[in-house]
Amino acid sequence: QVQLVESGGGLVQPGGSLRLSCAASGRTFNTTTMGWFRQAPGKEREFVAIISMSGRSTYYADSVKGRFTISRDNAKNTVDLQMNSLKPEDTAVYYCTGRKLAINSRTPTSDEYDYWGQGTQVTVSS
Repeated sequence: QVQLVESGGGLVQPGGSLRLSCAASGRTFNTTTMGWFRQAPGKEREFVAIISMSGRSTYYADSVKGRFTISRDNAKNTVDLQMNSLKPEDTAVYYCTGRKLAINSRTPTSDEYDYWGQGTQVTVSS
């Protein structure tokens, strides 16, 4: 079992930046694929970014490619999401997620992931 706790959400103006962090405990972190999903009001939870167990491979949703960067520190059991050039359509609750197995899809759905944090709100508005 893995426990995930997100932090770093908040209100930011369009064009601004935020950095989300996720602290993991429990299962060995470096054998867990990690990622971020988000869910806007009235919409389904959607994939944002994932990172392999080693950190060498990363994949992004087309909507965030070039603006968001996912990274992990296996020594600290953390995974971060740096979000730049934020847009109002990025407004959502962002969830940290983990998977017991290696990446099997570059654009996963939420049911492929095993562990979830409680979410952190990101609001992009002027």
